[in-house]
Amino acid sequence: MRMPNSSPTIVYRDINKEIRVDDPRLSILELAIRHKIPHLHECGGHGLCTTCRIRVLDGASNLSPPTAAEVKFSQQRGWDPSVRLACQTRINEQSAAIERLVWTSAEVSNLQLETMPLGIGEERELAFLFCDMRNFTPWANRHSNFDLAHMLNRFFTALGDPVFMNNGIIYQYAGDEIIALFGAGGGDQEQMCLAAVRAALGMLYAVERLNRWELKEFDTTFSIGIGLHYGKAFVGNIGHSRHKQFAVIGDPVNVTSRIQSQNKALETTLLASHEFITNLPEKVLNIGKKSKVLLKGKDELFSVYEIVGFTQPDTNLRVQSTIDELLKNEEAFAEQFYQKLFLKAPEVQALFPQNMLDQGRMLTHMLRGIVYALSRPDYLVSGLNALGKQHREYGVKHEHYPLVKDALLETIREHLGEESFSPETERAWHSALDLVIKTMDG
Repeated sequence: MRMPNSSPTIVYRDINKEIRVDDPRLSILELAIRHKIPHLHECGGHGLCTTCRIRVLDGASNLSPPTAAEVKFSQQRGWDPSVRLACQTRINEQSAAIERLVWTSAEVSNLQLETMPLGIGEERELAFLFCDMRNFTPWANRHSNFDLAHMLNRFFTALGDPVFMNNGIIYQYAGDEIIALFGAGGGDQEQMCLAAVRAALGMLYAVERLNRWELKEFDTTFSIGIGLHYGKAFVGNIGHSRHKQFAVIGDPVNVTSRIQSQNKALETTLLASHEFITNLPEKVLNIGKKSKVLLKGKDELFSVYEIVGFTQPDTNLRVQSTIDELLKNEEAFAEQFYQKLFLKAPEVQALFPQNMLDQGRMLTHMLRGIVYALSRPDYLVSGLNALGKQHREYGVKHEHYPLVKDALLETIREHLGEESFSPETERAWHSALDLVIKTMDG
């Protein structure tokens, strides 16, 4: 029982933490940020996305009524009444217990599945990616089941991240294969195909990193082949009325798989169809081999193109491909950054709490979230605007931002090392941080 005149509290059951509602005008999201609880909110807390959703476990009657935005999302996505948006919900005079429902940025992309139509579905144009691990059977026979499970989990995690970072969803894992699609949440053809290219090239970077560092002790080298295609397919939640599942029905999935299989014959790694390539601007890609191939089950010849990379360094790809390595030890990264910042600007130390552990978690949470949001520019801008407002309320001034950028770049350089922090990577991080600072400080 809460004592008279005492402030209500919010109990986060998922992390066993309790915070005091010291300003009833603030939303649950704003209170979480004030108390340094990492909480996803891609749109900046404007009720435009659903990433800040929570489940109310106790005290639902102590919360403000659902807003129009919440009602709309609830009806569209079939939420039960316990699901709320933290950015739209406020605490009244009594306490409540909640849990966050979206924990990681990788889960954000999968929220697109909620927008899929019920029933037989509808026809949509999508970009498809099919990734296959080479020589899986002989490779698997050389390892114990436990080692195999460990390596496959690392493989699927490392190669799944580029898909999620580029607004794609993984439709299916099939043994040693990954099937992903882009455009389930909307967007034009060029955006979908650029996202798929970034994901595919990001997968190649991830495999290189796995082979060089993470799996050396297993005496194992991964290699993959990737196919890209663009076409129409029926998508939706189908099946028994009590057990519907998301499904993609149509020829493009099979075509993408067969394009991927041509990598072996052509001695390539990444192939795309003519339908895919024509959706991209001219001269944006380095194209290697061009071939006409006969795909299994097809009578006509298909034109396929080897993608070697982008013609110009791509900021999104470079930043995305280093974030996992950069934040392997998030606490160490945050500690080193703040040490550098306080040396450059001792006066800003007074803006931060004495216990910097939670502050460090917020920093790495924010940095990872920004990298994931690069593929969603509308959300990125609104989120950074909100972040800039929060920092101004903390006392951050215009002249602090260049110092923050310098401290971040120095920390990034030291954590990546000279080999990974190439001139192209350095320029990409410069460009990304300039965008972040310009938007936050605008």
